[in-house]
Amino acid sequence: MPLSMVKEGEPNVIRRIGGKEEIRRFLENLGFVAGGLVTVVSAADGNLIVDVKNTRVAIGRDMANKILV
Repeated sequence: MPLSMVKEGEPNVIRRIGGKEEIRRFLENLGFVAGGLVTVVSAADGNLIVDVKNTRVAIGRDMANKILV
């Protein structure tokens, strides 16, 4: 399921990163890699603040939909 549908506070394992190569590379540089843990800290208006590798990152709904957990 895409990261945008995950409940807040639940740790999830990243299964796959979708999208074009440049988008996948951008997300990987932010720490979103297959097998890594990600937790949604808060969600507002489709934008998410997530905890990945002990760092908080803000991403939009479009990017969150490309991260499958």
